[in-house]
Amino acid sequence: MNKFKPYYFLLVTFLIMPLNEVLSQKNDTIYHVNKNILTGELKNLAYGVFSWKMDGMGTISLEEIKVSTIISKKQFEIKLKNDAVYFGSLDASDNPGTVFIITKTDKILVHLSDIVEIYPIKNSFWLRISGNFSLGFNYSKGSDIGSLAFSGNLNYRKKKAYFEAEWDENNTYQADTLGSRKADVSLAWQRLLKDGWSTQLALAFSQNSELGIKERWGVNLMGLKDLSYNNWNRLYAGSGINLTHEIPYGEISEQDDIAAIFQVVWRVYKYKAPKLWVDSDISYLPYFTDSGRHRAVFNLNPKINLLNDNFKVGLKFYYTYDSKPPADAASTNDYGVNFQLSYSLH
Repeated sequence: MNKFKPYYFLLVTFLIMPLNEVLSQKNDTIYHVNKNILTGELKNLAYGVFSWKMDGMGTISLEEIKVSTIISKKQFEIKLKNDAVYFGSLDASDNPGTVFIITKTDKILVHLSDIVEIYPIKNSFWLRISGNFSLGFNYSKGSDIGSLAFSGNLNYRKKKAYFEAEWDENNTYQADTLGSRKADVSLAWQRLLKDGWSTQLALAFSQNSELGIKERWGVNLMGLKDLSYNNWNRLYAGSGINLTHEIPYGEISEQDDIAAIFQVVWRVYKYKAPKLWVDSDISYLPYFTDSGRHRAVFNLNPKINLLNDNFKVGLKFYYTYDSKPPADAASTNDYGVNFQLSYSLH
């Protein structure tokens, strides 16, 4: 089996990150609708929920509808429902449920309900990074079959740019012997354009013993469009070109292919207890260079909070299909489900 595990570097990087976030200043102010005033650090706003860090209480969550206005002199990237993006600080408004966005040239009054994202533009490289780390497992005594999964992602934000590293490995063991392996690693860069459009360039590596793939290296160039983005969900779709170099198991020759790629991603968030996160995506790739071949990939990952929003528990389901896998493949499809524990960074 191939021992290549490029995401180990990402894990080591996380473990040696400096702790300068602990020293960050907490001088932001939120005015609650019940007239309470909270001083702390605004971490972000996503899916209608403010992430707010306070001394003594740690990081708490506040629904957008419970916030009257905000003050913060730090710089943020602020995205509205109408796809407008501003870079600036936040100042209080006398009208409940509104806030001023202060840019270099303007002072814009907006309703908090019209804001779908607020992310700080931080000077520190490490403080711009967020992500998730998940460990999944299943075991059946009757069959003596167990599975172990390790997955996660790291995100890095700059003005109108978004970088993401993702990894997902699923190993199945039977009687202490590795029976099958599925691994996926990708590095993606997105650039925000106008009117909800983005471009994406992604580099990917995958391995799937069930489908006969020892190594598959790929490049995706796509255009993305937000179809719905509000305080409870984000739905976007994309299409583009996929280039792959494929190395099968056995004596089968390597091959290069060109395919189209169509993708839909849906992320849902429910704040009311129990808090619920659902990430799902589906991709379809019809081949240009291998007549009649097409592939499909589906992922579904529902999670609920455990203790707080940093710790979650859930399930990870995946399904992959290849109409013409290499001749030594055991099947044309592969699927699995794992119980999962997750920790969120920042």
